[in-house]
Amino acid sequence: MEAMGMQVQACTDDFMVLTMPVTDMARQHFGILHGGVNMLLVESVASLHACWGIDLNEKIPMGIEINGSHLNAADSGNVKTVAKVLRRSKKLIVHEVEITHIESGRVLCVGRMTNYYKFLKRD
Repeated sequence: MEAMGMQVQACTDDFMVLTMPVTDMARQHFGILHGGVNMLLVESVASLHACWGIDLNEKIPMGIEINGSHLNAADSGNVKTVAKVLRRSKKLIVHEVEITHIESGRVLCVGRMTNYYKFLKRD
């Protein structure tokens, strides 16, 4: 996350917000934000939020499903990634994620991520 310039801006029990600059590290060879970076943002924000408020000595989130639809492109500026909890249970957490270009307000990508909570064995 640090290598890409991602920063957590806000977090509650129900959502998390990350921002990231669109730099050469995030652009594909045509000069626009790489679709894989969009998916990196989806997984990063959802998995990080899945850790919020749990005891990581008891259980850890493991991604089991991710998808995304790339709707618009950006070649500069900054993006805001917002993950909202759609469902949370003892074993699963499902996030809906929206990536928006801050300067234009355009939605660049919408995604969904499911994390499974793996319970750790106790000695």
